[in-house]
Amino acid sequence: MDEWTSADADPRAAIERLETRIEELSAKIESCRKFRLVARIAIAGGAVLLIALVMRAVAFDPAVMGAGIAAMLCGIVLLGSNRSTEEEASAQRAAAEAERAALIGGIELRVVGGRDTLH
Repeated sequence: MDEWTSADADPRAAIERLETRIEELSAKIESCRKFRLVARIAIAGGAVLLIALVMRAVAFDPAVMGAGIAAMLCGIVLLGSNRSTEEEASAQRAAAEAERAALIGGIELRVVGGRDTLH
């Protein structure tokens, strides 16, 4: 019996599996946001370094110029990569949440009778 067959047999297990997946995707999205922040900082730092070189606030050094350009390029690549990863994870999380909502809606819940108030 595979995972899908057992999940179809017991909707509660499928809901639990989906909730775990949603938590994993939420953590992945948060990680992407942190990396995007680091990427923006790298881009800004590289730009400031290059502007300082052009304005002669820092003595010209080819290594410093290379570091500024490398920081900007790495930041741009990191920003784009994490943006697409975040969008993909967000779409997967939305699909998992919709599937979970459908499973919860399909469960026949019963109302427990009793007192109207707790006091």
